[in-house]
Amino acid sequence: MSEPSAAQGRWPGGARCAVAVTVDFDAELPLLASSPDIARREKTLSVGRYGATRGVHRLLAAFGELDVRTTWFVPGRQAELRPALVHDIAQAGHEIAHHGHAHENFDLLDLAGQRAVVERGSAALAEVTGRHPRGFRIPDGDWAPELPEVLGELGFTWSSSLRGDDLPHLHPAAAGSARRLVEVPVHFELEDHPYFFFNLDPAFPSGQSRIASYREVLGNWTTEFAAYHRFGLCYVLRLQPEVTGTPGRISLVRELLAHIRGHDDVWLATVGEIADWWAATHDSNEPDHPAEVFARLTRVGT
Repeated sequence: MSEPSAAQGRWPGGARCAVAVTVDFDAELPLLASSPDIARREKTLSVGRYGATRGVHRLLAAFGELDVRTTWFVPGRQAELRPALVHDIAQAGHEIAHHGHAHENFDLLDLAGQRAVVERGSAALAEVTGRHPRGFRIPDGDWAPELPEVLGELGFTWSSSLRGDDLPHLHPAAAGSARRLVEVPVHFELEDHPYFFFNLDPAFPSGQSRIASYREVLGNWTTEFAAYHRFGLCYVLRLQPEVTGTPGRISLVRELLAHIRGHDDVWLATVGEIADWWAATHDSNEPDHPAEVFARLTRVGT
């Protein structure tokens, strides 16, 4: 595939690029999912719980000051544990999307198990917000090839889980199905977790990464934004309250968003709005898109 160009009319109102700010509200759930023994390690759990204690409201305040609507990916268990916080996020006008139930590793689940997690998490979110989520982000691992079709059956219209493009694309539908899930891709370099998350003992993440320079990370994010803006792409920032919701790092979020806000040709939207726009303006992918190639190769003889 050739390098995408800033296609005229790709985004609403003639915007040159799209930007979505997303937040994974995980708190301690990934730590517990990685090892149940951590349930007895209060110091380690406190690293994740900091996001619920301080980080959520710092992010909400920053988004409110800059008038930025965002998409929050929330495990169902968070809605059960912290319904008031999830309610605060929704009441502030932000989109609530699905992020598993207890931040499960989908590599360890078959299709039926993955479906059960989706249904349980969706029900928990609906109990607090009053509506079932339309968007999904896989919490950990990889999904079964059939899960996008299951998500469509369950009323989901989009995902932001994969990393194979700089623009949204459609998941190939099963034969005879009219439902096509929109994928809004993410990338590691636009996440805060690889740069900043750190727990000494037990080592998390594996390999014991070090805490990066704040200025260098902001430079990475603004450099990527400049390229996405140049080529008319879809920039998806991925934050976590326990990672970027600290007294110092929240300034990076404010500075980055102010920089993006300084461009009058950027469509700053929720992931759901971007997915809806893409679905309304695209009824197919390019024939050589990796999603189409993969579907052709894996469905031979079916």
